[in-house]
Amino acid sequence: MSERIRILIVDDEERFRSTLIKLLSSRGMQAAAAGSGEEALELLEGQAFDVILLDVKMPGMGGVKALPRIKELRPEAEVLVLTGHASVDIASEMIRNGAADYLLKPCPLDELLDGVRAAFDRSRTRKLASGLA
Repeated sequence: MSERIRILIVDDEERFRSTLIKLLSSRGMQAAAAGSGEEALELLEGQAFDVILLDVKMPGMGGVKALPRIKELRPEAEVLVLTGHASVDIASEMIRNGAADYLLKPCPLDELLDGVRAAFDRSRTRKLASGLA
């Protein structure tokens, strides 16, 4: 793959964010992190990402409130919800609001990487179709 996948990890667990950045970076992806929904929105004001990994429960603005604002700012980005809190109602709401998938922590790395690559392909296709690429 010639184009580097740009990923934003939005999660309040510092150790999880730093570990995931290392894992994704070691696979040739460009990863950044935010510790809250508010911090993610600030980053998204100035930077584009192909894929956003979004936690549901965080202090301040959680994923449920952040998702619609993320999609307003960066409609071309694919959002994968990655959470330790399983809920059919929340999963349904997140998908309705634009999330591409809902994955449970701990998520096997191969499954996460497959999800990220598929999300990147959809994001790239959407950008090409809209003339943003």
